[in-house]
Amino acid sequence: MEKTTQRPLQGEQGGEKEQFQRSIGLISNFSLGFTYLSPLTAVYSLFALAITLAGPPAIWWIVIAAVGQLLVALVFGEVASQYPITGGLYPWARRLWGKKYAWIAAWVYLWALVVTITSIAEYTSTFVASLISFSATPLNLLMTSVILLAVMMVVNLSGTKNLARVARIGFWCEIVSVIALGIYLLIFHRSQPFSVIFDSMGILSSSGSYVGAFMAASLMGLFMFFGFEACGNVAEEVQDASRKIPVAMILSIVFGAISAIISVLGYLLSSPNLRNIVTGKVSDPIPAMLNEALGPVGAKVFIVIAIIAMLSCILSLQAALSRLIFSFSRDQMLPGSHWMAKISKNNVPDNAMIISCLLPVIFCVWVYFQPDNLARITAFAVIGIYLSFQMVVLAALRQRLKGWQPAGEWRIGALGLLVNVLALAYGVVGIYLLAQPADSPSFIDKWTVLIGLAVVLIIGLLYMFTQRPYGKSNAPENDAIEHAKALRLSRRAD
Repeated sequence: MEKTTQRPLQGEQGGEKEQFQRSIGLISNFSLGFTYLSPLTAVYSLFALAITLAGPPAIWWIVIAAVGQLLVALVFGEVASQYPITGGLYPWARRLWGKKYAWIAAWVYLWALVVTITSIAEYTSTFVASLISFSATPLNLLMTSVILLAVMMVVNLSGTKNLARVARIGFWCEIVSVIALGIYLLIFHRSQPFSVIFDSMGILSSSGSYVGAFMAASLMGLFMFFGFEACGNVAEEVQDASRKIPVAMILSIVFGAISAIISVLGYLLSSPNLRNIVTGKVSDPIPAMLNEALGPVGAKVFIVIAIIAMLSCILSLQAALSRLIFSFSRDQMLPGSHWMAKISKNNVPDNAMIISCLLPVIFCVWVYFQPDNLARITAFAVIGIYLSFQMVVLAALRQRLKGWQPAGEWRIGALGLLVNVLALAYGVVGIYLLAQPADSPSFIDKWTVLIGLAVVLIIGLLYMFTQRPYGKSNAPENDAIEHAKALRLSRRAD
């Protein structure tokens, strides 16, 4: 079925002769999504915050978010299977709803990806500073972040096969740094009973309710479980994409959840002074635990493995962003589209990749001048991605209510409508939690997430309605039902 589902989609998606080569298999596609999802990055970045807000039960947010995003992945899987097109969310939203709707969904997703790359590069630079023992000044961190982004861009420009190789290496580094280390801590350094994951340790919210405190810790889970959609962003480079991309998405979430749970359990149960972490007396507990459990040399080895995993995450993010920009440009949706819609001899959208590096560099410079903005842009990245995800989920539900029956090679059948409704409900709750005001007297700090989202939406809408980029392409739109019928007829003809 590869010939009947792939070639027409490429030609219809903007009429360009530029085409990718299919060199990514299932394992590499899964590794790409898993390293983008990167449970190591989320655990290391948010473990202390989540435990301080809600105590050990914060670990349950990993399970909640994993189940919720698995529902989203099932919806995406059916859409990606029917439309295995490079760019992921943009072409999916276009074919499920329309060009204007797709433009704004992809616009939000694009900037969320840019700031996500920025935040991961900044976090990775602190690991590098710790490894080679240089002073973590704003200038040093800026220079390190720029170098890391440039190096990963060079690897990406060298070809899809190298992207796949590094993604596989990053996958194994994630496994070692989260699963293997977590199991080691549980076996040899456990000092807490398993029942501690049900112990709130007296934490209450400002209203005197533990529910409020537990909800405040949701960011650890919500931040962790996106990235699986990257499996679909490179669809035209994946072998047997209609079947393999949905499987790769699901595997990314399942393995991510298992990895994160083992990792967080290891840190929780191996901490002899867990109450000090909960009360905030130990502000950065993981390095101390690693030094105690692994010794100075072991801790250094862990940092090396963690840096490799984070670099692989940056690589995967750049690949996802460049394919989104390429897909956007192939439909003439952005300034300089003709230049960015080129594919090199290495099977890479080189110019889109350069932009995917330069935009995060600009944000890194901004963080240099305003260091407090790192937390703000990270928070925007999560809600921006959740919003763009749910625009696709909503569009899919709209088509189902109109009679759409997904016709890709991978389907979930009669449960599709129920899964779609539940996925939308989960996403709406997630967006609500992410939009909650921060505990700060400053108006900007208090509402930073919604302000950032509003700025992106307003700029995007102004550009869309003044420049009308959506009118420059004759690529198909809102054709889910018709395309599904065509696919079924094609199968019968075969």
